[in-house]
Amino acid sequence: MPLVRIDSTDAPLDLLERLGQAVHDALVEAIGIPTDDHFQVLSSGASRVIADPGYVGVSRDEHAVIVQVVLRSGRTVEQKKAFYAAVAAKASAAGVEPRNVTIVLIENELEDWSFGEGIAQYLR
Repeated sequence: MPLVRIDSTDAPLDLLERLGQAVHDALVEAIGIPTDDHFQVLSSGASRVIADPGYVGVSRDEHAVIVQVVLRSGRTVEQKKAFYAAVAAKASAAGVEPRNVTIVLIENELEDWSFGEGIAQYLR
């Protein structure tokens, strides 16, 4: 179960929703998550995103967004690279310049999830 968080300083909510769908579609396509495994937090406005405009040779502008994906460990480097590429392609189609999308994957284990009721459902 990936949990996706997308933060932006100024993106309208409809743009973040399109980017969120693009990220979800990329997770389904490149990582193989189920289509109904869809949990996201979209944040814009009150937050402030600071992204160096030239870090590692990528030219970002004031419309930078940060995408954090918390997911179970175990994906291959190839799957992760395919995911990054898929997000870039789908972000562009959603109206977000790929150069402005920073992605970080945060991996954890099955015991690190509860979907409610105070139960670790994955440990059943």
